[in-house]
Amino acid sequence: MRPTVVLLHGFSQTGASWRAVIDALGERYTPLAPDLRGHGSAGAARPVTVDACVADVAAAAPERFALAGYSMGGRLALRVALAHPARIERLVLIGTTAGIADPLERDARREADEALAEELDGGLDIEAFARRWARQPILRGQPPEVAAAAHEDRLRNDPTGLAAALRGLGPGAYDPVWSRLGELRMPVIVIAGERDAKYAKLAERMVARLPRARALIVPATGHAVHLEAPAIVAAALAGQDA
Repeated sequence: MRPTVVLLHGFSQTGASWRAVIDALGERYTPLAPDLRGHGSAGAARPVTVDACVADVAAAAPERFALAGYSMGGRLALRVALAHPARIERLVLIGTTAGIADPLERDARREADEALAEELDGGLDIEAFARRWARQPILRGQPPEVAAAAHEDRLRNDPTGLAAALRGLGPGAYDPVWSRLGELRMPVIVIAGERDAKYAKLAERMVARLPRARALIVPATGHAVHLEAPAIVAAALAGQDA
């Protein structure tokens, strides 16, 4: 029986964003890349909460699986691993943080996400949103073909679903779990792009608290390493970079 890898996408993406990683994994693995609540085919699913998404993943996955998550999906992957540690064979986190520790910073992020959610609920169309989201400094420098594919993926979403996801799954909606990282005893690889200095530092900080972890800083890539260097992410999932 082929081992299963579960792949959790970032905010405004869908499960289709993992296609290049799935191709790189080949036929040795069974991939499971769901659309998370508020996104793609699950855009109308409610409630959009951390607990509901964790329950969805736990219900869809087999008893044992490798787990990867990018950005928002990485934050969810951490919660899945903390809730079901015995089921996770290997954990790969891309552009991920264990949370915003400072309460004031967390509140500010929640307020910013709420403002954008109100725009999305108020009629901001998906094309305009997608172009605005791609202009963030954290996403700059993507190769044109990567940026184009990411834009097409964002267009699979509905504004009201994304608004619900901002409120329920945005960084400000999570309590930090830095103090719980020591509970994760499975092998963990924390990946960040070389151009993504903020998350490269966060990767090192997370690894210092994880019992069986290493950081992998990927040269010449930014925040979305799974889009820019899918073969490296696939190798990490396969245990070839442990």
